[in-house]
Amino acid sequence: MLVREYTPHDLDALRAIHVAQGFDYAFPDLSNPLFVSKLVLEEVNVGARLASSEPKARLVPLQQLSPSRILGAAFLRLTAEAYLLLDPRAGTPRDRWNALLALRAAAERDAWQRGLEDVHAWLPPRVAARFGRRLERLGWRRDDAWTPYCKKLEAGN
Repeated sequence: MLVREYTPHDLDALRAIHVAQGFDYAFPDLSNPLFVSKLVLEEVNVGARLASSEPKARLVPLQQLSPSRILGAAFLRLTAEAYLLLDPRAGTPRDRWNALLALRAAAERDAWQRGLEDVHAWLPPRVAARFGRRLERLGWRRDDAWTPYCKKLEAGN
């Protein structure tokens, strides 16, 4: 097996794999520059076949070998994780709400101008219910449809 960079020639095979998986999400737009890592796994016929029609065995050129088969791919798309730091001692609850609204509008514009398509927030359990309702009023939605996992990366991985 070989892991290599994606090329546009892989697109049809990857679309077929996506359909075969049967997941309810659209095939990603791999031309989107937010995809910063695009790797393809393929089964490669690396052993040269021997031509048996000649008395003396010879190696068959790579072009005559059966084509490799794409087994899968891994794509990494940039997204953003939101952190809100707002002094709980500053002003009244209404003042803090207005401060949050100002920060939200500026952060959304900034993220969009940088080319980001989504922002995620993980709320501490002690504020999730109340603050989550406020986020929903601002257009955020709780997304429990898919179970999130996180991989902490370390040097040498």
